[in-house]
Amino acid sequence: MDRVDKTPRDVLAGVGPRLRALRRARGATLADLADETGLTSSTLSRLETGRLRPTLEQLLPLARAHKVPLDDLVEAPQTGDPRVHLKPVRRYGLVFVPLTKRAGGIQGYKVIHPPARTERMADPKSHEGYEWFYVLNGRVRLVLGDQDLVLGPGEAAEFDTRTPHWITNADTDQPAELLMLFGAQGERAHLSVAAG
Repeated sequence: MDRVDKTPRDVLAGVGPRLRALRRARGATLADLADETGLTSSTLSRLETGRLRPTLEQLLPLARAHKVPLDDLVEAPQTGDPRVHLKPVRRYGLVFVPLTKRAGGIQGYKVIHPPARTERMADPKSHEGYEWFYVLNGRVRLVLGDQDLVLGPGEAAEFDTRTPHWITNADTDQPAELLMLFGAQGERAHLSVAAG
């Protein structure tokens, strides 16, 4: 059943298992959660087992305690809101902001490289896939096989990631921002230009 087709009764029926899973994932007991929320352990138990229909007054402190949006607790239907809610992820000293939600295929990211700390080059790496990036701000250094390039705002690069490569900020005083498309299965970016 699609999320948009669920009735309020269907939505509320799934709250208990989600509450239990969130609590267990945190390693919290019912008593711990009762202390955090002001709800009794008995009430929390009945909510988790579905014997008690949740109210907004109960769900709000639970959402705060679990650090999740209220919509995640009730699996609220999609509203048709076209905005992308970005959740940055830090990896390898970089900030990755995912721009796509679907699994597989080409994935889009905004990638922020902090100012360069050293001139020393890391060992270039290779892996399956195909990458395309566009420099939004700052400058990046791309080592690709035998090539050593510096790209600035408005410049782009596209390459097979099986070629040993390394990308870093070329500047020590400002971050560099890239728009990156990556296809783990080797999908290439297809660009078309309208005739003017």
